[in-house]
Amino acid sequence: MSIVQKICFLILMLVLSTPLNGDDNTYNVQDYGAVADGTTDNTQPFMDTWKAACSSGGTMVIPAAGGNFFVNKIELEGPCSGQVTFQLDGVIVAPSGNPYPDSWFTFHAIDGFTMQGSGMFDGNGPSAWAQCPVCSASIGLYAITNAHIQDITSLNSKGFHFVMVGGEGVTFEHINITAPGDSPNTDGINMAQSNNIQIIDSDIGTGDDCVAIEEGCTNINVTGVNCGPGHGISIGSIGKLEADKDVQGVYVQHCTLTSTQNGVRIKSWAPSYPVTVSNVTYEDITINNASNPIIIDQTYCYDNKECPGESQVRISNVKYIGVTGTSASQVAVSLQCSNNVPCQDIYLENIDLTLSGGGQTSSQCVNANVTYSGTQNPPPCNQ
Repeated sequence: MSIVQKICFLILMLVLSTPLNGDDNTYNVQDYGAVADGTTDNTQPFMDTWKAACSSGGTMVIPAAGGNFFVNKIELEGPCSGQVTFQLDGVIVAPSGNPYPDSWFTFHAIDGFTMQGSGMFDGNGPSAWAQCPVCSASIGLYAITNAHIQDITSLNSKGFHFVMVGGEGVTFEHINITAPGDSPNTDGINMAQSNNIQIIDSDIGTGDDCVAIEEGCTNINVTGVNCGPGHGISIGSIGKLEADKDVQGVYVQHCTLTSTQNGVRIKSWAPSYPVTVSNVTYEDITINNASNPIIIDQTYCYDNKECPGESQVRISNVKYIGVTGTSASQVAVSLQCSNNVPCQDIYLENIDLTLSGGGQTSSQCVNANVTYSGTQNPPPCNQ
């Protein structure tokens, strides 16, 4: 082989070993054929880009391209070769209607994952809401560990915006979630069977729970969330299935709830299977014209009235500290616990909730063991 041939061969090998966009370990979907025209199906280019980024422990880039990337149902799977990043600066839009039963954009079995950027998932919810109440989630996170999700926007999901099952060590930070207050079952972040989860400094306005902490969750920290519209920050519903696991160690602090159907809520099915909810603290919570600011509801069932049995969910060691503001409902503290397993060790400290527009609020307690400290407005149940 001549010198010229050797040089040409080396140049060819260099070109073949360089990522399509020319930047080491960064993979742009447009270099794999994606088109941001809102109609071209980019599912395969997205899959191809992910495979390249995942196999190298690199970054998948969805750029701000002056248009929307239309993507059908997709699943981006691990394991990957090291830390992988999903850099979303453009807009990804879902198909119309409700053509699939679970989640639209799924991430599965990834350890060491970052999702970040100024971009948006547009779930195209208005095209599907008339077909609900149960529609597909926008972003599914399944068996995701050691992850950081930040600065992302989710708009108009068909069902849940984010659904997470089997998460471990996942942080959501500066997330923006938006859907109309009457959009059905559009939980902001819904999690189950997850541990060591943080939701920090995020804005969530949607048609159902801003945050829903379901069965099997432990060590959950919700800090600095602005919620509204929506149904509040909820634990539950718990106890519907025999396989449901306990919920332990939930800390909700420095959150503001505005014009929501509930404030901070714990709800369990009636009847239910026997599980526990314990070691829960709500601290420094601001209520702005929200109904049911403090509520435990152990009479949760399909029609939410005349439930056919008692809940077997045991609720204990729940603290409400510094919950203040204005209530849209006259009953500002409602602790409706199970006759079979009454709530134990419920603690209220420095509660100050006035009726929106003026007037005195009240408390209602059933089967609840409650102690009080500091300011109590409304007055305690036993006074």
